[in-house]
Amino acid sequence: MNLKIDLHVHTSYSYDSLITPKELVFHARNRGLTGVAVTDHDRLDGALEIAKKTDFLIIPGMEITSKDGHIIGLDVEKPVPPRLSADETVDRIHEANGIAVACHPAVPFKGSLREHVTSKFDAVEVINSSAFPFRYSVRHGEKIASRLGKARVAGSDAHYGPEIGYAYTAVDAESQVDEIIEAIRKGKCLPFGTAIPLKIRLKRQFSVFKRKF
Repeated sequence: MNLKIDLHVHTSYSYDSLITPKELVFHARNRGLTGVAVTDHDRLDGALEIAKKTDFLIIPGMEITSKDGHIIGLDVEKPVPPRLSADETVDRIHEANGIAVACHPAVPFKGSLREHVTSKFDAVEVINSSAFPFRYSVRHGEKIASRLGKARVAGSDAHYGPEIGYAYTAVDAESQVDEIIEAIRKGKCLPFGTAIPLKIRLKRQFSVFKRKF
């Protein structure tokens, strides 16, 4: 079964996201997604809470701020602390029974790992809809994934509801979290997506401005 899953979405549990749990499910369904990975910054509690309260497929995760760049841990059973090295962060993700994804690994000004992406990672995010410049990000993400022989995944990195689903990962698996994670680990997945349109980016910035004032 080919599932369509946005593997990188932030909710209002992240300090910089506008997406409420209700909006998360609404926009994901509206975009025809099978599920989403909730990957709030250095927090797992929101993802676990949302997963309990909806019948929509939620993969609990977190975007961890390592000393060397940002790393997504998918299906982790406990929080992974920030500010460890990339190497130790990946070890902690595996100890928490999750998989480690190098997110936006070559994007300027986005906490990218660059040369710190190693064979210990389980997957590389080659398409990130929020990345700029977008084509540069995809090209270099593909190079890293190919060099390491790792699974290639995609996510929107959405912080505003309408951004959800502009990138997604097609996963050949049954619709259960553990099956999806194992399929990604084995590379039974493909990345798809485009950049978030400028119009939507501007609407997000306007919404952020309104929230502050």
